[in-house]
Amino acid sequence: MAANHTQNPDHSKPSLSTDALSPTAVNHLEQNQDPFFDYSKRSQWLRAAVLGANDGLVSTAALMMGIGAVKHAMKTMILTGFAGLVAGACSMAIGEYVSVHSQLDIECAQMRREEKRARNGDSGEDSGGEVNGKESLPNPLQAAAASALAFSVGAMVPLLAASFIREYEVRMGAVVAAVTVALVVFGWLGAVLGGAPVVRSAARVLFGGWLAMAVTFGLTKLIGSRGL
Repeated sequence: MAANHTQNPDHSKPSLSTDALSPTAVNHLEQNQDPFFDYSKRSQWLRAAVLGANDGLVSTAALMMGIGAVKHAMKTMILTGFAGLVAGACSMAIGEYVSVHSQLDIECAQMRREEKRARNGDSGEDSGGEVNGKESLPNPLQAAAASALAFSVGAMVPLLAASFIREYEVRMGAVVAAVTVALVVFGWLGAVLGGAPVVRSAARVLFGGWLAMAVTFGLTKLIGSRGL
């Protein structure tokens, strides 16, 4: 009778099976369980997203501030910012595509050398590593699209800030204020996703954006005042 009341200790606690969870939930669970999560795994897409958005924000805002130093018309500032958005997004997409495709060519060449080495006798490696390696290869088209989209999102901030304000001084102040808020948000977001110090990252991004706008405004104002 005592044997009938004996229970398996493994059944005393409910078990959580990762088979029923989505890959995103499993990844989130692993990060919470592992305090030493490797944030460098996010470096590739994080760099493209943060760099693209920050570049779109700063370059478009600096371009609009520069043209605003010599031309006070709202239409001129908007057209200049829009041209900067289109040109910058295309440039970022092409540059990211070429860069990631070069990385892809290098990794594919390395995989072919390893496969050739394995066929020549060192066949101790299993095929699972080969499949995982192919799945982890970068996608040039995806990287280009993400970079162009991130650039466009960042460039829309100064454009929207200046689109509905006709007064010159108020318009310039609105652009600086909107860009300042966006710079702090981008710096904070990049620090949180990358596991870096938040205050230092946000301050670095904010100072860089302010410096770019100030230099562009000052030099354009100087050249414009001399009639060059």
